[in-house]
Amino acid sequence: MASNRYRILVKGIVQRGNRYLTVEKWYDDNIANPYQWEFIDGVAEFGESPDAAVVRIIQEQSGLTTVVGRILYTWTFMIGSECNLGLAYLCGTDMDENSVSLTEDSRAFKWIEADEFSEYIHNKRMLDDLERAELY
Repeated sequence: MASNRYRILVKGIVQRGNRYLTVEKWYDDNIANPYQWEFIDGVAEFGESPDAAVVRIIQEQSGLTTVVGRILYTWTFMIGSECNLGLAYLCGTDMDENSVSLTEDSRAFKWIEADEFSEYIHNKRMLDDLERAELY
């Protein structure tokens, strides 16, 4: 009997006022532009709640302290026999916008307004999900 294997991914869409934190992250040396603008994301540790994971990952990758607001959308995909479940959270922060301290995986950050998402985020599926979540 095969066992079910799940991995929980979390995405933190950090909001401060009417602006959202985006980070320029390295993706792949084999594409023309190996850096792409994204929101902060990562993997929940075994036994960790997704809410706690997103707060931890945002803090680790940006230095910001956040509070979970709500889940905006979910997604799933398979890699081999592993099911990946993703949860995109809207999180808030009161910290100064210049308090961001990035890890080496990211080379820049910008605070943008929702109507600028499509200028920076090029993942059409993510943009569609954000629109369905009525974020812009």
